[in-house]
Amino acid sequence: MNRLAQRWLVFALAVAAWQVATAAAADPFFPTPATIVRRMYDLWFSGPVTRLFLTDGAIGNVLPSLGRLALGFLGGALLGAVLGVAIGRSLWAYEIFDPVLQFFRAIPPPTLVPVLIVLFSLGAPMQIASIVFSVLWPVLLNTADGARTVEPLQIETARAFRLTGPERLAFVILPATMPKLFAGLRLALSLSLILMVFSELQPGAADGIGFQLVEATTRFDYETVWAAIVLLGILGYVLNMMLLAVERRALSWHLSARKAEAAT
Repeated sequence: MNRLAQRWLVFALAVAAWQVATAAAADPFFPTPATIVRRMYDLWFSGPVTRLFLTDGAIGNVLPSLGRLALGFLGGALLGAVLGVAIGRSLWAYEIFDPVLQFFRAIPPPTLVPVLIVLFSLGAPMQIASIVFSVLWPVLLNTADGARTVEPLQIETARAFRLTGPERLAFVILPATMPKLFAGLRLALSLSLILMVFSELQPGAADGIGFQLVEATTRFDYETVWAAIVLLGILGYVLNMMLLAVERRALSWHLSARKAEAAT
C-alpha cells in the first residue's frame, strides 16, 4: 500500500504541476488537465446509462479501435506462440529460420504499412494485418527462445514417466516456455497500440482514435488532440495492467518457485 501511495503521489504531483503551468501560460496549444478531462467526458463518456455512458463518438471511434487492437493482438500472439514452439523445439528449423526471423524483427512495423495497403487496400483488414505483424515477431522469437532452452533433464524425466508427445508439450514444454512468452507479449502490447494508431492515421481511414486525432488536428481542435493522447495513455496503462494480472495468474507457480529459491 505504501508503494502504491507513493507511486500515485508522484503522478498527482506531476498533474498538479501540469495544471499550474498550463493555467499560467494560457496557451491554446497546451490546455490544462482539467480542460482535457472535461473534453474527454464530453467526447466519449457523457452518453446515456443504457449505453454505459458511452457517446456516439466512443462507439464510433474508440470501440472500433479496441476491436481491431484485440483481433490483431490475439491473432499475432496465437500465431507467434504456435510458430515459436514449433521452431524452438526443432534444432534444424531454428538454425534455418533464425536469420530470416531476425531480419523481419529488425524492420520497424510502421514502415510496412504502405506494403500492407497494397496487399489489403485501405480499411480494417490492413489495420488488423499491421497489428498482427507488429505482435508476431516479439512473441515468436521469445517463445522460440523459451522452447529451445527447456531443461533436457525435464524432457528425459517426462519420457521416463512415459508421457506422450502431446503430454510433454502440455505439461513440460509449454509451462517452461510461458515466462519468455509473456515477456514477448508485454513488448508486443506496446507495439500493437502504436500500430493501431499509426494505421488509423493513414489517408482513407474512416474511424478510430487515430482518425479522430487527425481530424481534430486539421480543425486546430487541440483540446480533442490532447484528449485523444491522454486516452491512449490510459488505454496503454490499463491494458498493460490487465496483461500483468493474467501473467501473475498464469505464472503463479513460477513466481512462487523464484521466491522459494531467493529465500534459500
